[in-house]
Parts: sequence; C-alpha cells; structure tokens
Amino acid sequence: MHAPEEVKDPSRGSRGFRPSRRAFRWSSVGGGNARSGPGTIALNIRCSLWALLAVAVPTVAQEGPSTTVTVSSATLFDLADRAREAGDYATAEAAYRALTIDPDVELRTEARFRLAMMLADKLGKPREAAVLLREILDEKPNAARVRIELARMQAQLGNLAAAERELRAAQATGLPPAVERSVRFYASSLSTQRRSGFNLELALAPDSNINRATRSETLGTVVGDFDLSEDARAHSGIGLSAQGQFWQRARVTRGLDLLARISAGGDFYRQSAFDDHAVSFELGPQFLSNADRLSVSTVTSWRWFGRQPYAFSWGANATYQHPLGRRGQIRIDASALRSDDRRNDLRDANRFALAIGVDRAFSARTGGGLRMAGQREAARDPGHSAASLGAQGYLFREMGQTTVVLSGGYSRLEADQRVSLYPRRRVDDRLTAGLSGTFRALTVGSFAPIVRVHYERNYSTVELYDYRRLAAEIGVTAAF
Repeated sequence: MHAPEEVKDPSRGSRGFRPSRRAFRWSSVGGGNARSGPGTIALNIRCSLWALLAVAVPTVAQEGPSTTVTVSSATLFDLADRAREAGDYATAEAAYRALTIDPDVELRTEARFRLAMMLADKLGKPREAAVLLREILDEKPNAARVRIELARMQAQLGNLAAAERELRAAQATGLPPAVERSVRFYASSLSTQRRSGFNLELALAPDSNINRATRSETLGTVVGDFDLSEDARAHSGIGLSAQGQFWQRARVTRGLDLLARISAGGDFYRQSAFDDHAVSFELGPQFLSNADRLSVSTVTSWRWFGRQPYAFSWGANATYQHPLGRRGQIRIDASALRSDDRRNDLRDANRFALAIGVDRAFSARTGGGLRMAGQREAARDPGHSAASLGAQGYLFREMGQTTVVLSGGYSRLEADQRVSLYPRRRVDDRLTAGLSGTFRALTVGSFAPIVRVHYERNYSTVELYDYRRLAAEIGVTAAF
C-alpha cells in the first residue's frame, strides 16, 4: 500500500519545502550525536560521506588534529538524497538523523519523513519508520500524508485496528475528494497487508483486590452467618501481567482468507494460588468486500486459576466491521460458547453474547467510542443462570508526545433464581473507570512506557460478590 501522490508531504504547505541555509558542523572527532556548540552537530563520519562532501564542499578547514566541514542544511539534504539513491543507506541515515534534531520544525519534519520512507521501503523496517512518523504527528497532528503512511506501517505490522484509527484521523483533517477515494481503497485492503504477526505486552500490575473478592469476614446465608476463609476474602498484591498473540493468514481466493489465531495471557503473583491464566485458539474464514470485513471462527479456550484447571470452553464467534462515513466505524461481535466448569458442575453453561460498538475520530488528535453489550448464561442450575447488559465508552486525546485515554462503564447482572444457600437472588450493578497514558517522550527504541489506572466497584445483593478494586499497570507498549 502506497500513499496517494495527491497528498502533500508533511512540511510543504502551499509554498513547498525550502531548506534554510542553517549550517551544520561535521567533525571527525568525538563520538555519537553530540552537540559541539549552538547550531552545530558533531558526528563520526563514514568514508563514503567524506567522498560526497569532497565533491559538494570545496573548502575544508584544518583545525589541529581534527578536520571540520561546515555544510548547510540544503546541502546536507542533497547529500542524504544522493547517498540514498546510490544505495548507501547507512550514510543517508546518518545525514537524515543529523537533520532530525534541527531546531527548525520544518527541517526536522522533512528529515524524519524522508528517513521513515527510506527505512520502510528500502530497508524493510516498518517499526522504526512508524516511530519516526509518530514523532512528526506529535508536533504536527494535522499532517494527513504522515497519518496515511503511519496507517500503512501499522498494517504491515499487523496492527489493523490501529491502522484503521489512523485513517479515520487522517480523514478528520479534511482531504481532497480524489485522496479520500484512495484512502477508502487503502482501508478496504488493510486486512491483506500481512500474512502473520505476533504481539506481546508485559506490565507490572499492583492490585488492591487480585481475586475480586469481598472484604467481609462473614457470609450471610439462610441458616446463619458463615465465616469466610482467608482465601475467599480480598487480597492485594503486585504481579506481572502478560498478554500475547500470534496469528497466521492464508489466502484462499480473492476476498477470502483463512485466519488462525493463538492468544495467551495471565496475571502472575508471588502467591500462586491467585494466578489467573488463559489460552485460546481460533480458526475460521475472513471475508473482505470493499471496506467491510466479516470474520467467523471456531473457538477453543482453557482457563486456570491458582494453577488448577478452572474452565474449558468451545464454540464459535463472529465479527463484522463496516465504515460509517469518513470518520467512523461500526463493529458487531457475536458468540455462542459451551463452558465446562471444572470446579462446579452446576455452573456448566451455554453462553451467548452480542455487542455493538461505534468508534469515531473527532479530529486528528481526538476520538472516542461507545459499546453496548449483552450476555445470556444458561447454566445447569438456574441459580447460576444470569443475564447481563451494559455500556462502555472511551475518549482519547493526543497531547504532544502523550496519549491519554479515559474510559468508563456500567453493567447490570440478574440471576434467574436464588441459589438455595443465599437469602436473596443475585443482582449486581458494576461500575468501572479507567485512565491511561502513553509517554512517547520517554521512548526507548520502538517502545514507550504506558501507565494505566483502573477502578472497579461491584454492588451485589449477595455479599460474596460485593467488592471494590483499584489496580494499575506499568509497562511498555509500541511507541507508535
């Protein structure tokens, strides 16, 4: 997928890109990219760049044991472009990176963009290119061409949801009609960009209630109050949260792929009795029609709690995605599963779920979404059968080099009947709130730190399910 020619480069504006005559001083002494004075850059220079400089700059000044060459930004851009066209990508990269720290925002924007395109198209490094494109957008969020290219990088990396989000943000800035048609075409082809991929996220996870349990020491029943064991009450702890996914896509015919996905995740604590792990496998066809996408798959999953088998489930799910105008998207998820509870046969159940969500870009920097979901659980025992309905929403805002996401939700669950031991039928009202921040100013390589804070409060007529929880995650995520 290539960006349309009609879209201007990020820094050109109405007059085009014009490098200033600002001079860069290149010195053969010193190590790394260190400033040697105001407006200068000191670097170790490769021999091939010296050859180019010898052609471009007739005057070389000797200062003691070192050799210093003064080069204007326009000349440095020309040297980088000539090195790139000659296939000397190491020299071109060194020159472009020197320009990316220029005080002039237009110069460093152009240098980052040219370097990103070289890394992606010539060296096959879409991840490094994506980081540079995100750095441009942190300073110039309305650069539509840059967002389109970032969407291309995300698609190559298999991050389809992120790619679609960037395309919606690009269209929110306003594009010429011909470019909008091209973007819609790109959006329809995102799913075909990569055949396989792998994602991994690790985070340190302090939690005030790792087992989502009541703090009460007793449980009211129809025969009196029972004392709850310590394991049945709320426990706090600091654990490691890990999530990973591997997927593989095989082309069957035009517009039809076969998609396989393996997902695994869990929370790990020093007290292994509270470890919570799950693994699932999905396999099924994915149908593509213009910008619409329909995925249907069989699902098999296993869950362990306290390192002991907890549940085994199998069934099918389906997902349908459809664009809503230039800035929005609707997604519908449906599933039907059979769950075998390994702890209590009375909780064996058929589960049916349906969810409808809408995502929208309000501007290049701001967006949000709303999701409505319902679930029906028909268990062997009517006391464990229940229906639930809820809504969740989120808003995100890019503020310079930080992306902030605010979320909240409410759901209500009602059991069919009262469990014979409890005095009342279970009815839950659950509130959630979350705040997260991704801090790209602290990027290391292609990763940036992310901090999430999550609050959960469940009000229940059955004391065992009445709890509150405050948790955090401190980890790393992709810097783009």
